[in-house]
Amino acid sequence: MTGGIDADRSVFGMIHLQALPGAPGFDGDREAIRDAMLRDARRLEAAGVDGLMIENFGDAPFYAEDVPKHVVASMTSYVSDLRRETDLPIGVNVLRNDAEAALSIAAAAEASLVRINVHTSARLTDQGVVTGNAPETIRLRDRLEADVSILADVDVKHSAPLAERPLPEEVAELVERGHADGVVASGAGTGHETDRDHLEAVVDARDDLDRDVPVFVGSGVRRDTVAETLDVADGVIVGTDLKESGETTAPVDEDRARELVAAARAD
Repeated sequence: MTGGIDADRSVFGMIHLQALPGAPGFDGDREAIRDAMLRDARRLEAAGVDGLMIENFGDAPFYAEDVPKHVVASMTSYVSDLRRETDLPIGVNVLRNDAEAALSIAAAAEASLVRINVHTSARLTDQGVVTGNAPETIRLRDRLEADVSILADVDVKHSAPLAERPLPEEVAELVERGHADGVVASGAGTGHETDRDHLEAVVDARDDLDRDVPVFVGSGVRRDTVAETLDVADGVIVGTDLKESGETTAPVDEDRARELVAAARAD
């Protein structure tokens, strides 16, 4: 992968940013957002995760494909602060699907990867129809000379297809025509378990391509399922189960995170 991400049973811990300036839930305290981000990052790193994924989770309702400039500015500032605090790989996701913003933030803040929810084709979401923009994203990465990997979702959560297509075609399109460096399988929504048959189908489709492209699971991974998930997938991105009481918007619980990492490492 571009960016040199090790995807051998990798565990990426999610950092869900609180509502940023300009979002309905912003409470006026910019430092509180930073403090919460760094607190969660320190707990995740102490627990032994392999990387961090950060997104503007608190900004609902989300812009579909083009967030305002102040969101890009805020996230660049916060991700830069995070980069100074840790040597772990950092991934950036700008919700709902602003690939240009995510890649620009990652390049400026020296992050390692971006997650793009809709990289090719189009999906029906609560923001309307969201369309992938792989041609511009890949060319922008080249123009910025950014050593940033692209993780692209297959049938991304909180969405539905506009037309049913064979899954192998979708995976092939992401990897061969979309130049994605890795793909993500997920469940129906945040914290929802990823269907095992769906995951296996994504992995089979990747294997048929004979490409060195990792498959990550992007939702619903728990301490009691991470080991079996990593028997199939190459890596996981975990948020909800690492939080206090399993609440997505709660602070990271370091003990829960340690338990999940230990389970992922168990033979």
